[in-house]
Amino acid sequence: MAAIASLSPATLVLDGEVCIFDERLISRFEWLRDRPTEETATPPIFIASDCLWLAGHDLRDQGLDLRRERLEQVVKAQDMLLPARRLAEDGLKAWDQVIEWGYEGLIAKDSASPYRAGRTLAWLKVKVPNYREGERGWEAKPSKFR
Repeated sequence: MAAIASLSPATLVLDGEVCIFDERLISRFEWLRDRPTEETATPPIFIASDCLWLAGHDLRDQGLDLRRERLEQVVKAQDMLLPARRLAEDGLKAWDQVIEWGYEGLIAKDSASPYRAGRTLAWLKVKVPNYREGERGWEAKPSKFR
């Protein structure tokens, strides 16, 4: 991907994923395999969630706050490479944003946590219950949650 190749410094390791967004700017994972071009709002974009290595320095033992700061410095002013969206720091406010914006869920992270591969209690994936993929992205079914 040209956007990543153009970054400086040359020794850089980012964690993230390639996404395609619909007209509501909701990522549509299934479109990576079979994308209906008439509904696609964006080309594939790399969404960077973490910076693990920068200019010869291993950042994995540093807290997420510092790694996120470095990530944002490195990927600023890029078109096809963006930092992952941050939600409110307050968990209930973040959850309200997830529901309001129609997201599938969120990743709750301890901002002081070092980077560790695999599942950990410092980084929790929280999915919205009773969601199903609809014709126009995620559509909520009635839920007892919020």
